[in-house]
Amino acid sequence: MKLEIFTKEQKDKKERYDLSFLNKDVAIEVHNYHNNFPMYEETPFVELKNLSEKIGVKNILVKDESNRFGLNAFKVLGGSYAIGKVIAEKLNMDIKNLDFEKLTSKEVKDKLGDITFITATDGNHGRGVAWAANKLAQKSIVYMPRGSVEERVKNIEKEGATVKVLDMNYDECVREANKLAEEKGYIMVQDTAWDGYEDIPKWIMQGYMTLAWEMYETLQEKNIKPTHVFLQAGVGSFAAATTGFFTNMYKGEDKPSFTIVEPDTVACIYESAIANERVLVGGEHKTIMAGLACGEPNTFGLKVLLDNCEHYIKASDEFAAFGMRVLGNPYRDDKRIISGESGAAPFGAIIKILTDDSFKDVRKKLNINSDSNLIFVSTEGDTDAKNYLDIVWDGKYESTGGRK
Repeated sequence: MKLEIFTKEQKDKKERYDLSFLNKDVAIEVHNYHNNFPMYEETPFVELKNLSEKIGVKNILVKDESNRFGLNAFKVLGGSYAIGKVIAEKLNMDIKNLDFEKLTSKEVKDKLGDITFITATDGNHGRGVAWAANKLAQKSIVYMPRGSVEERVKNIEKEGATVKVLDMNYDECVREANKLAEEKGYIMVQDTAWDGYEDIPKWIMQGYMTLAWEMYETLQEKNIKPTHVFLQAGVGSFAAATTGFFTNMYKGEDKPSFTIVEPDTVACIYESAIANERVLVGGEHKTIMAGLACGEPNTFGLKVLLDNCEHYIKASDEFAAFGMRVLGNPYRDDKRIISGESGAAPFGAIIKILTDDSFKDVRKKLNINSDSNLIFVSTEGDTDAKNYLDIVWDGKYESTGGRK
């Protein structure tokens, strides 16, 4: 098992990246948009009280995204909101006036004609884009990297998308999809941002705020103030959206500590934090955490993270597997959570750090104590059902023995 941590001291800066696009008003607008979908249901925010007591913290809460819109992952929130914004612009309307009934009406379809949305994905994002396009009677094309799991491919095809698995890594698929979009006049819907392509990635980030808003409202109801928020990152869009929103909502001494967790084989946010600038990580990106296998950070999402996150962790696959097993086999009568490889990564890393003395030096850096309220998001369920069982039933990616 391999794990490294980088701690970035966050001093007061005169100039920080503007977080107003992730504020409370935007969160409410985005939540209202999703709430208009007839299949919308708030996902559970699970308290693991027995585990909290066992490891000596005040609270552990895990947001369970395994049934978001019936798609087994949170990603649909970003893609569906971004597509809504695209359609609103084409209709010269405010998205506040575009509910699901209006979006799916014959009137809107007649005005828009046929639109093709294109994206690249490791699985969950592409399925969300395909689902949203399908619901709105539009077309979608999804590119996937080499090694993509057949189950994820089939699930995207079930949403009516044309799926192509390319002999490329994720970031190369993004470039290939964008090339086709430019050639054919398709609309690229990607959470990876680069110079000249930032509007849609920003809308995708805002779409993720429905998840963050639900967490915030629950924390307010329970009178729990988050002290530590642990977030997984691929390109960093989800992590930045949640970090930016919580930073806007919890000011000064109330601001929680943010920790980013990535696979050790493709830790572009971690390397960017060390360099204090955008670092691209090439190569094969071999990891079971397919949703995090991204080597090129979202340009402005990275700025949010570098300005506001204190800790950056890169961890080997065994930590994700450990998190999957603990969530799937909870302590005493805590509620079971079925969490996939990317969904369980931060949880597995932090619980291992807190319970295995091999990582006591890392534990000290995180400054977790008996008054700490720890927040996690399980961003996906068993999106690769076979691998889930291989890990949870058969002990694949053994996680005993500390460092090796």
